[in-house]
Amino acid sequence: MSESLHIDTEHGVLRITIDRQARMNAIDFATMAELAEAITAAAAEPTTRVIVLTGAGKAFCTGADLAAAAAAGGNEVSPELVMDTANGVIRAIVDSPLPVIAQVNGPAAGVGASIALAADLIYAADDTYLLLPFTSIGLMPDGGATAMVAAAMGRARAAEMALLGARLPAGEAAAAGLITGTVPAADLTEHVDTVAAKLATGPRRALELTKAAINAATLSELDGALAREKDGQSELLTSADFLEGMTAMLTRRAPNFAGAPRPIADPA
Repeated sequence: MSESLHIDTEHGVLRITIDRQARMNAIDFATMAELAEAITAAAAEPTTRVIVLTGAGKAFCTGADLAAAAAAGGNEVSPELVMDTANGVIRAIVDSPLPVIAQVNGPAAGVGASIALAADLIYAADDTYLLLPFTSIGLMPDGGATAMVAAAMGRARAAEMALLGARLPAGEAAAAGLITGTVPAADLTEHVDTVAAKLATGPRRALELTKAAINAATLSELDGALAREKDGQSELLTSADFLEGMTAMLTRRAPNFAGAPRPIADPA
């Protein structure tokens, strides 16, 4: 593993930590590919019984590292390959026969939110939030978020979160059924360790079949969502709106999207 991804195994619990703290754990292409590989490989290890995903420092994962992509001139990999790799992480989490716990220790934004939501159990620090900021930079939600958020919260709340790109505090996410629960930040690691230890001593095959049955009943639209998101995002990643949105974000100014409607003057 690279310096951006730490893996520790103890008593049947595989803990994977994203560590790109200088970028608030924004994830680059290479780290995303490694993450998918690590999750997939864990299932083949008979002594591993549960996976915990978390972030180092103050964030869980704040999405794709657009600054790294910009520094590479945007030509490092094709949009289609980027999407295939992001989708690969989500599929690895959902398809893993092992229970996956997301320990959301700080902000989970963009594809970082999607990674957290793909987990089977999602515990967040009570002072953090989830965010789908895609439209603010000319993109659409990806990582299966269009299916997973709607499956948990319903169409109206999903549309509000995705179209407006507003922060969703962890407490509200738990109340809406989007995440499993919140825990005081100081107690989060201990709580997740306790849950992971219980799963690690449970009946592996029964847990596997239970996870598969729940996912089949609730994520039947995931494959279609991943395909639609790949097609849409591949188009948007080469658009003028995305170039404007990314430039605005990196230069800390408000975006001015081409063709954006102007406010209508009050007739009074």
